[in-house]
Amino acid sequence: MSLDLSLGLSLGLSLGLSTGLSTGLTDFAALDPFFRIVQEGLAGLVDGDHFFDLLAEDVVVEYVVSVPGYPRRVRGRGAVADLYRGYGDVMVLHSADGPAVHRDPGTSVVVLEYAVHGRAVRTGRAYDNHFVSVITVKDRKGAHWRDYLDPVAVFRAVGRPANDH
Repeated sequence: MSLDLSLGLSLGLSLGLSTGLSTGLTDFAALDPFFRIVQEGLAGLVDGDHFFDLLAEDVVVEYVVSVPGYPRRVRGRGAVADLYRGYGDVMVLHSADGPAVHRDPGTSVVVLEYAVHGRAVRTGRAYDNHFVSVITVKDRKGAHWRDYLDPVAVFRAVGRPANDH
């Protein structure tokens, strides 16, 4: 396995094949601040009580700027849940802030800017990252999502490269 792929997989984001949320939402507790800030940004535009409910069953999520080894494209709500399922094994978020919401009613596109804060489980290092998420809403669900993040913030938190200068 390449170093890039192992880094992506070591972030604790499983690439399982199941499509349901059969183990419940407790698997995703480490992501609660992220879920809340997204729900806040999409309030009034989408229906659902939890982050996964906001997504269309056939949602397409593209990770445009991400970390090596992380999938570039995921299709389906269940696949997104599977991808996020092991997040808390590697990173635990304690807050999210700085929301900026830009809406274009004519195209049903919402741009969310926000930051998340937490700690890497293995290293104990702080994790502070900024995101831009471009979401297309269709039938009151997130139908297409393009995500941009700072991969260097992930590397710093998880301790890669090992001799960080």
